[in-house]
Amino acid sequence: MTYFITGTDTDCGKTLVACALLTAAKGESVGFKPVASGCEQTAQGLRNQDALALMAASSIKLPYEDVNPFAFSPAIAPHIAAAAQNVTLSPHRIEAQLNMGQHLEADFTLIEGAGGWRLPLGEGRYMSEVVQAMKLPVILVVGMKLGCLNHALLTVEAIERDGVVIAGWIANQVDPSMMNQMDNLATLQHMITAPFLGHIPYLAHATARAAAAHLDLTLLDSSRLIHRA
Repeated sequence: MTYFITGTDTDCGKTLVACALLTAAKGESVGFKPVASGCEQTAQGLRNQDALALMAASSIKLPYEDVNPFAFSPAIAPHIAAAAQNVTLSPHRIEAQLNMGQHLEADFTLIEGAGGWRLPLGEGRYMSEVVQAMKLPVILVVGMKLGCLNHALLTVEAIERDGVVIAGWIANQVDPSMMNQMDNLATLQHMITAPFLGHIPYLAHATARAAAAHLDLTLLDSSRLIHRA
C-alpha cells in the first residue's frame, strides 16, 4: 500500500514519523521525498537529510535520485528555489519522476511531502494535486504545540475537501513544555474522525525505532481507503 505523508506545518516531525512507519511496517518498505529544499552539496551531488533518513529506514534500497528527484540547495520554498534555477515543478513532472511502477514489490510505500498540505509548486499548482492524481490516502502528522488545534483542523478540512481519504493521523509532541498536552490531544481525537495511529511523546534523542514504539499500524484499514474524487 502507498501513502502520502503530510503535516500541519514545517518542522512538525513528518520525517521522524515517516521513518518510524517504515521501521514498523511489515514486509518490504520504501520511502520517497520527491521535492526537497535545504539540500547540502556533497561529492555525490545535492543531498537532503530527510531523504537520506528515509533511505536509511527503507528496506528497499534505491538510488538517491529515485528517492529525491527534485533537490534544491536554498532552504526556501521549493517553487521559489526551482524558479531561480529555471526548473519547472508540476504535478505531472513529479508523478512521472516518482516512477512508482518499478517499485511495486514494496509492501509499504511512503511519499513524504514538503511543508504542509497546500505546498505551492508555482503557476497556481500544488503538491496536493499529485496526491489527488495518484489517488493516494494520506497520513497526517500533527505537530503538538500551541496553535496545533487550528492547524490540524484546517488541514483536515482541506484534505477532505480535495476528495482525499485520511488513512490516519499521528500526534507528534514537538514542544515538551506545551501546556495541557493531554487535553489538546483529547480535543483532536474527538474532532478528527480518521483513525488515531498514536501519540509520540517528546523524545530528547529521537530515533525511528523509539518513535515506532508509540504507533499502531494495524489501524491502517485498507478497506476504507477509497478515493472520494
